Amino acid sequence: MKLYIKNMVCNRCLFAVNNILQEEGYGKASVSLGEVDFGSLPISEKQIEVLRIKFENLGFELINDKKSRLIEKVKKLVIELVHMQNGIEHPKLSEYLAKHIAYEYNYISSLFSSVEGMTLERYFILQKVEKVKELLVYNEISLSEIAFQTGYSSLAHMSNQFKSVTGLSPSHFKGLKDAKLRKSIDNL
Repeated sequence: MKLYIKNMVCNRCLFAVNNILQEEGYGKASVSLGEVDFGSLPISEKQIEVLRIKFENLGFELINDKKSRLIEKVKKLVIELVHMQNGIEHPKLSEYLAKHIAYEYNYISSLFSSVEGMTLERYFILQKVEKVKELLVYNEISLSEIAFQTGYSSLAHMSNQFKSVTGLSPSHFKGLKDAKLRKSIDNL
């Protein structure tokens, strides 16, 4: 049996869910972003309700319907794509999703827009800008390297997108040294 979990988007989320599962005696369950696979472990509706309450106390939510699970899978894949790029040849968003999901990109995109209230491309851009912010705060590589690592075609393209989202240039943001300007990726 599998449970699908909304808002589970980072390694700390994996850690938190694993802790709850350990507390409840499900240490052998397999946990990945957005889902818990109990395999052949028996689990009752009452036990699922206990887990649901504990997950909700941490800001997670169990997903029951197919469309919501698909949206969470899309979010997970977008986050993976943004964080895996690091200057490697990066596929287009539509190609990456098509490779991992058995639905047409147009369907995924329109479903995402109707459920999330923003386009899939906008969500992707917001994720990329948060990655740029992260790299700017670390202050270890140049702006050109950041643009390359995050999959932008040029520094100018990255700067324009960054400014349209944040209202600041990357250089100005870098000079602020205020990590409070960053958002948690599950709040985008």
